[in-house]
Amino acid sequence: MTQNGTKTGLATITDRRRLLRGMAGAGVALVGASLLPGVVQAQASQPAAQKIADHFTRVKTMMGEFVQFGPRGEQTGGKFYIQRPGLLRFNYEPPADFRVISDGSKVALINNKMKTADLYSLRNTPLKLILDEEIDLSGNKVKGVREEADLTTIQLADRNLFGNATIAMMFDPKTYDLRQWTITDAQGKDTTVMIFNVQEGVTFDPSVFKIDYQRVNAMTQPKGSGQQRP
Repeated sequence: MTQNGTKTGLATITDRRRLLRGMAGAGVALVGASLLPGVVQAQASQPAAQKIADHFTRVKTMMGEFVQFGPRGEQTGGKFYIQRPGLLRFNYEPPADFRVISDGSKVALINNKMKTADLYSLRNTPLKLILDEEIDLSGNKVKGVREEADLTTIQLADRNLFGNATIAMMFDPKTYDLRQWTITDAQGKDTTVMIFNVQEGVTFDPSVFKIDYQRVNAMTQPKGSGQQRP
């Protein structure tokens, strides 16, 4: 992996709920629905949202550091790597020995300390909206846009793919750079990820986003059982 980029600044309903709980428990994820009461309904043609979408479409790779706040106030952090479309990796700092990896098809949540893992379809998680080729402002995906002096927030959802869960992506209003995002689950619980020391235009080795399915499948099996956990 080379770091020659541009530095910028600071399934099923059950599966979806398990994924969001798992991310929150690891301390991977995202500031929340409570921030959105002032959000106005967005139109696909709204200038601020469209400019952000156009800029974000051009950003294919990024890496940096993150701090995550869970729904109970728990805080974790580490390093992240994103290559759009579809690829993501979060490495959590000690004492959390946790990894989240998306290979474009599946998302693996790996707890090395507990020697457990969970596997989900990317298309059924709100992370898909960050990792898509572009921000889709068509149809009913955009639930609201809020413009403030320091942040522009775009709230996205896709009821057909992940039910009542939403993701609020927050961008710098001057540079249009992504600053943070919040995932809100169907129960209204928020997980927020803030990113900083971000580099764009980075080249990654393909192994960064590789999921070791043999290892993950072994970690999802209950102890003493040869059957994979549902």
